[in-house]
Amino acid sequence: MAGIYIHIPFCRHKCNYCNFYSLASTRNMDQVCNAIVSELQQRHDYLSGQKVETIYFGGGTPSMLGVQDIETILKTVYRNFAVVPDAEITLEANPDDLDPVKLQAFKNTGINRLSIGLQSFRQEDLNFLSRTHTPEQVIRCIADAQQAGFSNLSIDLIYGIPTLTDDGWIQNLQQAFSLGIPHISAYSLTVEDKTPLAVMIRKGKTTPVNENLSLSHYEILTRMMQANGYEHYEVSNFCLPGAYSRHNTAYWQGKSYLGIGPSAHSYNGCSRSWNVANISNYILSVASGMVESGTEILSPITRLNEYIMTTLRTMWGCNLDVFKQEFGQAMAENLLADAQHFIASGKMIYTENALKLTPEGILFADGIAADLFRDEEQAML
Repeated sequence: MAGIYIHIPFCRHKCNYCNFYSLASTRNMDQVCNAIVSELQQRHDYLSGQKVETIYFGGGTPSMLGVQDIETILKTVYRNFAVVPDAEITLEANPDDLDPVKLQAFKNTGINRLSIGLQSFRQEDLNFLSRTHTPEQVIRCIADAQQAGFSNLSIDLIYGIPTLTDDGWIQNLQQAFSLGIPHISAYSLTVEDKTPLAVMIRKGKTTPVNENLSLSHYEILTRMMQANGYEHYEVSNFCLPGAYSRHNTAYWQGKSYLGIGPSAHSYNGCSRSWNVANISNYILSVASGMVESGTEILSPITRLNEYIMTTLRTMWGCNLDVFKQEFGQAMAENLLADAQHFIASGKMIYTENALKLTPEGILFADGIAADLFRDEEQAML
């Protein structure tokens, strides 16, 4: 099974913390949509006939597209790939793009999952993040989405915002629970280099992010999610039983995916490739039939380390049966041996032939994974 990611690089407004490739413009939108259709046709054999179980419109702000654009792109996917009947088809959306008519039209195209980037239910937080919607729009669009039949609904929340107290974060979470949202992605505010937020903090024009505040919010987050019946199935993702994102889970499990659009990445198990992060150059590259701007052939050790890193982020952990099949008995034994001190310290458990991080270990997921990495010299032992 495989997935298709479609990057829509347009936004109404570029948020001050965002470092994804997107432009606050609609210029060349029609040309990009046409190029996406052409790229899908050109790369129909990338997945080697694997069945496609997920399609994901990300960005940018895909909900800015017209319904006809979404419909055309989806029809092209279905004509060129073997899409399973119950495929998960996700559209990322902003609250200020959604109304009952557009939501129903999106639903009619085949979109069956919405991921709404609301970030906070509080106006002061939205102001800090330079978001353009209001709390009232957030609540209204969720109700409209549910009314349109989108039961598979996800929202994004950000914590660690300097304007967000512990009590405010608790209120945000309680509001989300009260709306019956089955999937919640919660991210700590990260100050990325060269973003407007980073510049403002460096110049002393806004309050810097406090790591202790972020840690407090994370502890509140995990406690309240568990108390309200949500599974902590990935470091930043929570869902009611069975409502996890099939598309993102496929990334963490190392499945193949095709990335379409400017700056999109693809992975086929052996290599990773990426498209140029420039709209004009992307349109020209598709027209020339030379879409990819770079490719990395992954060594066995790189694939092994990536498998450790991504699987440990999930509640399913690193399955040693799969690990043994992919990388060999000796590597599996070495991994289990290296994990013993994390097991002894309570940061990891070994159960059902899988290595899994404990709630304490999740706080150190990246560091633990790095300690378990192998290098080329160790691979020869």
